[in-house]
Amino acid sequence: MQFTKYHGLGNDYLVMSPEQVGRNLTKKEIITICHRHYGIGSDGILWGPIQTKDRCYGLRIFNPDGSEAEKSGNGLRIFSRYLWDQNLVQSDQPFLIDTPGGRVKSKVMNQGKTIVVEMGRVSFDSNKIPVEGSAREVLNETIAIHGKEYLFCAATIGNPHCVLPMKNISETLARSIGPLIEIDPRFPNRTNVQFMSVIDRNNIQIEIWERGAGYTLASGSSSAAAAAVAYKLNLCDQNIKVHMPGGVLEITIGQDYEISMIGPVTKVGSGIIEPEIFDDFPRRLL
Repeated sequence: MQFTKYHGLGNDYLVMSPEQVGRNLTKKEIITICHRHYGIGSDGILWGPIQTKDRCYGLRIFNPDGSEAEKSGNGLRIFSRYLWDQNLVQSDQPFLIDTPGGRVKSKVMNQGKTIVVEMGRVSFDSNKIPVEGSAREVLNETIAIHGKEYLFCAATIGNPHCVLPMKNISETLARSIGPLIEIDPRFPNRTNVQFMSVIDRNNIQIEIWERGAGYTLASGSSSAAAAAVAYKLNLCDQNIKVHMPGGVLEITIGQDYEISMIGPVTKVGSGIIEPEIFDDFPRRLL
């Protein structure tokens, strides 16, 4: 199996071609390949391009735990760079990518090092996210963890997010309560979690616990959701720089919360996955 590895601000993915592999990956193979000690190591696998009926590039996104993500902002930027590297798209020419979380428009710039993605529309509708309970916009609700209550807002941009605005955030906080919020029963499809601190009207900082992947250095969809929440709560303006441990993404919030994202992609390398890694992978980790 061939792979090409990229990262977007430290959030790394392997791109693998269905045509080259010739079959679908099993859950065990996904978990093994993504494992940082027993496999190649990554925050997920980008499975594409997949043939579609129109002029569009299909993409599926797999998490390190073998589950499938509806959408990934960093994944979309990386996949766009891969299409450009494969001479399937041209610089500065927009093209479409289909994901289970919706269709997006992307453009490659700066010799593949910068990607602009029109991510789609953020919604706070509990039925669309989804969040249990009556139909509503999920804003400034409370969640209790270890006896302490936190305010949160929920949103979707094709995948679910729970954003916790607070004054002080840290990796320790994300790692300690992020996993508990991810699987809270009010989120039937689990959720991505962002701990957000507002710096000023045009800058926010987030720490991220990613559904199916864990603590993450950067996330495009998380940046979009957190920025949209900051704007919705009138804490920020429409142009927001999102600061993460891995670096900064620029988010623009348009009419009806349409999101445009611009950020970098770095190519790491490519290689071959040897089949024997699947034989040696510990059963207890599946």
